[in-house]
Amino acid sequence: QVQLVESGGGLVQAGDSLRLSCQGSRRTALASVMAWFRLAPGKEREFVAQIAWNSGVAIMGDSVKGRFTISNDNDKNAVYLQMTSLKPEDTGLYYCAAGAGGRETAAYRFWGQGTQVTVSS
Repeated sequence: QVQLVESGGGLVQAGDSLRLSCQGSRRTALASVMAWFRLAPGKEREFVAQIAWNSGVAIMGDSVKGRFTISNDNDKNAVYLQMTSLKPEDTGLYYCAAGAGGRETAAYRFWGQGTQVTVSS
């Protein structure tokens, strides 16, 4: 079993930056990819970004390209999401996930509890 704990969320103003962290209890061969998703009120869970543990190859969601960056630290079993130029539409509960990769939630077996990001205009 892999436990994921997110941190770093908060209330910020539009244009601000935040850095989210996801700490994994252990790295596992079952999870070759780590990802961030977000859930806004009234919307479905949205793919934000993913990164492959070994290669470090990252894929960003269309709505965050050029503003967010995903990175990982294999030694610490941690994944980060650096968010810049935040917009009110970035508001949501941000989840860390571990799994096989892709933009679909079904591809991820392990999920954290989420960290809330609220961006005021």
